[in-house]
Amino acid sequence: MRKLLAALAVSLLLPSAATAGGFATVGLDSPPDGSRTWRVELTILQHGRTPLYKLHPKVIVERESVRRVFAAEPAGKPGVYRAEVVFPGPGTWHYVVDDDFSATHSFPPVRVGNGKGDSSPVDAASTGGGPDIPLALAVAVAAGLAAALAGRAKRRARPKPR
Repeated sequence: MRKLLAALAVSLLLPSAATAGGFATVGLDSPPDGSRTWRVELTILQHGRTPLYKLHPKVIVERESVRRVFAAEPAGKPGVYRAEVVFPGPGTWHYVVDDDFSATHSFPPVRVGNGKGDSSPVDAASTGGGPDIPLALAVAVAAGLAAALAGRAKRRARPKPR
């Protein structure tokens, strides 16, 4: 039992150890407001604390087969970059930020109107949003523990040979 739990713990820790020291967070000064043009400042911090310099982040917007990439430039403050995003047309747009350091960060989709700012962010659940990583991890841990306990119960139920 102990070996099984140790193996489970090691298998869960390996992915996090492989990426230790390399993650960044991205904060937006404002979400899109539904108008066609969105001026946004991105704050990129390593481990959520240290401003990251000399990056080339991008804001990527997608809808159906349309994809546009907008480069962000340094904004004059440590770890802050500025981009001007122009949504190609009305509709529901998905957008992500490629931080140019460790990951691409997803945000809830936004509904863009006719340029009058008359739309709002779309509920991610209603559009099939992205995967829920914490939930998936919790389910995996629960399944592993259930399997370990079932194996232990099965071993206890068998009579010992004499």
